[in-house]
Amino acid sequence: MKSPHFSMLIPLLFAALVSLSSASSPQDDFIHCLSLHSNDSSSISRVIYTPNNSSYSSILESTIRNHRFSTPDTPKPLVIVTPSTASHFQATIFCSRKHGLQIRTRSGGHDYEGLSYVSEVPFVIIDLVDFRSVDVDVDVENRVAWVQSGAVLGELYYRIAEKSRTLAFPGGVFHTIGVGGYLSGGGFGLLFRKYGLAADNVIDAQLIDVSGRILDRKSMGEDLFWVIRGGGGGSFGIVLAWKLNLVPVPATVTVFTVSKTLEQDAIKLIHCWQYIAHELPDEIYSVVSLNRVLNSSEDGKKTVQASFSSLFLGGIDELVPLMQERFPELGLVKEDCIEMSWIESILYFGQIQNESLEILLDRNFRTPVNSPSYKVKSDYVKEPIPENGLRGLLSRFSEEEAQSAVIAFFAYGGIMDEIPETATPFPHRAGNLYKIFYNVGWQEKDNSERYISWARRVYRYMSSFVSKSPREAYINYRDLDIGTNNKGNTSYAQASIWGRKYFKNNFDRLVHVKTRIDPQNFFRHEQSIPPFVFLLERK
Repeated sequence: MKSPHFSMLIPLLFAALVSLSSASSPQDDFIHCLSLHSNDSSSISRVIYTPNNSSYSSILESTIRNHRFSTPDTPKPLVIVTPSTASHFQATIFCSRKHGLQIRTRSGGHDYEGLSYVSEVPFVIIDLVDFRSVDVDVDVENRVAWVQSGAVLGELYYRIAEKSRTLAFPGGVFHTIGVGGYLSGGGFGLLFRKYGLAADNVIDAQLIDVSGRILDRKSMGEDLFWVIRGGGGGSFGIVLAWKLNLVPVPATVTVFTVSKTLEQDAIKLIHCWQYIAHELPDEIYSVVSLNRVLNSSEDGKKTVQASFSSLFLGGIDELVPLMQERFPELGLVKEDCIEMSWIESILYFGQIQNESLEILLDRNFRTPVNSPSYKVKSDYVKEPIPENGLRGLLSRFSEEEAQSAVIAFFAYGGIMDEIPETATPFPHRAGNLYKIFYNVGWQEKDNSERYISWARRVYRYMSSFVSKSPREAYINYRDLDIGTNNKGNTSYAQASIWGRKYFKNNFDRLVHVKTRIDPQNFFRHEQSIPPFVFLLERK
């Protein structure tokens, strides 16, 4: 005869087994939630990818531009969602909130610290690869384009050029950069001295907020419209689409690159350039790029080369005498210059000038400019660096880790001196001679810490020559070295460390708007804007 106690245990054991068999993972709960909260459960099932799906890895890796964040130890998303309708975004936000998952939103995958596709806590990627339509209206009165955030700059430029070769958008050079992330950080490019940043030319937008509401400029209000144009991605919601003001460009523009090595007085030329470039006409974009090369006159010996490159909105016959007057030391002659259309200048500066324009539609193209893995930093310069300071900087290229390093100086001035630093969250306007971009690259098999340490050493060396209090940085050149949030609550003082470097005094306004629209801090990452509710210091 069975013990009565044993008989009583049978239902309990059965219940426990049922419970174990029906237990579901956070991934399963999230997917079930999506099916319940999508307008069309069958359509959303076609845009969901889990690690069990054969396409998961290819979609995850398709736009990882920096292999530093594509290792076996890199955290992977529980789910990737590739929305094709607004309802897919709404369902993903709702279910992520409900199940305690963070969201990473990826448009082109160029976040230099991988924040658009990596998280240290359980997360979901919203990949905008299928949300990228471009609608260009070149009516004489309108001259606008609506572009969804998943489009890359090349797709935007190509569609504009289809309609007109004398209209452009003041965006960046590398055509695989995603529109959404680029505009969220302000957006620097070839036409910025003439027309300002890309974000200065955004005239409307469609944003989905933490509650799933779809807002345009009128319904979101001017404060929120202000923050999304340069306040950085991943803090305030997801911008679905942008309405852009297109700007006139001449049918013919001129480009040139003149390169000089250390042995050809490159340091003296750079020193001279600092006093001239920011005062050149608005129609000139000017950059000096530094890298290590072989000395052609001495077999096998390495040296540093300074390449002086410019775009001019006009023809050779106008540019050459202008440069001979303003910067005679460079020795520019007609033979150094090439006339082309504006859209062709994008290929030239992207170092793909031998390709057809159709290359702009290839969002998976891997630029020859960047190494597989790299680390980026930035600075702003207010006063010319003395020759000895420049010599010390260029000496860093003799170190082994600098083999694939590039340092670029981008001249400021032009209309940037006229736009108030409070016009958008991007504050780096008047008073800057130029911006510095530091990029050190390496192959995947190499020890990344060696190269990152090189970048940090160069950055420390430059501290006495660049902006101070704060030492300014560009949000689209994301750099976690300058400060990060905690995984949980972040104090105002801690967030201000990195926040004021990117945004200066605009940081406070960003915090106020964040507090109003996302007080629970759902949209967050290592350098997202925190709300005041998370900024109360413990006494």
